[in-house]
Amino acid sequence: MTWANPEFLWFLLLLPLFLVYRFWIYFSKKNAAITFSSAVSLANLPGNYRAYLVWGTPVLYSLAFTFLTLALARPQLQNTTVERSSEGIDIMISIDISSSMLAEDLQPNRLIAAKDVASDFISQRTTDRIGINVFARESFTVVPPTLDHNLVQNMLETVDLGMVRDGTAIGMGIASSINRLRNSDAESRIIIMLTDGMNNAGEIDPITAGEMAAALGIRVYTMGIGTRGTAPYPVDDPIFGRRYQNVQVNIDEDMLIQVAELTGGQYWRATDLDELIEVYREIDRLEQSEVDEIIYVDYQDRYPNYLFAGLVFLLLAFLNERIFARSPVFHL
Repeated sequence: MTWANPEFLWFLLLLPLFLVYRFWIYFSKKNAAITFSSAVSLANLPGNYRAYLVWGTPVLYSLAFTFLTLALARPQLQNTTVERSSEGIDIMISIDISSSMLAEDLQPNRLIAAKDVASDFISQRTTDRIGINVFARESFTVVPPTLDHNLVQNMLETVDLGMVRDGTAIGMGIASSINRLRNSDAESRIIIMLTDGMNNAGEIDPITAGEMAAALGIRVYTMGIGTRGTAPYPVDDPIFGRRYQNVQVNIDEDMLIQVAELTGGQYWRATDLDELIEVYREIDRLEQSEVDEIIYVDYQDRYPNYLFAGLVFLLLAFLNERIFARSPVFHL
């Protein structure tokens, strides 16, 4: 509900003054018409309905004034129709699933933290086609870019270590993602590549993969995950059970920066869960889908209903004053 002329609503402030004025007149001029020496014998006489109707006149006039004022303010119903067209982005998220992703410098471990934050990111990109790629010694696509985000989320849950042989083929992870995006007709195509190590496997060098992405106009955002120095890594001993040993964190940041810069992307280092979340937020801000909206607004006047109600109360007040109550006190 909106008001075309809301300035008329200020008139409602006069309503309390009107009621105070009318009741003050009534009580100040309440003089006896006939004088009795004692009114005790009149106490049990039945009352007259007119004595009560006299109070209805100012109430009815007040209601009439209220509804007529609301009618002047022109209440309207606003019906809004939105036509929306969106130009989404094609995104491949490439995740390192080498054994070092079990390190617990991010809780509960790097891989689970990476999957959880990626899942939140996917849920916010409603107009984008998103796919999942994983890599260790080899690389493969878990799900190609699709708008079926429920499928993407479900397939992301299945990602785990051991899906491919151990190793870190960063170049292959980028190349596999490029292969899924190269024929896309989307205005913007990006790869989010997350790793915790150095390239030590695969037939394609990461720099070469970055040059391939740049040639196809695909931006690569690279992300190094892991604390600086050493990180606790779980080791299951057949005799003593699970224990932890500190392993050195070695991330080839120079290479990841070079790949990102080649493609017009950026590199981030996430040393804890909060930083990882912030990295995805920054990517979300940098890569905004284009959404065009055409808004049609239709207004329907509702003042006739208020005008009719105001006139009805005005008529009832007049009839009550002149015929039913016949009280000269409340003449307008």
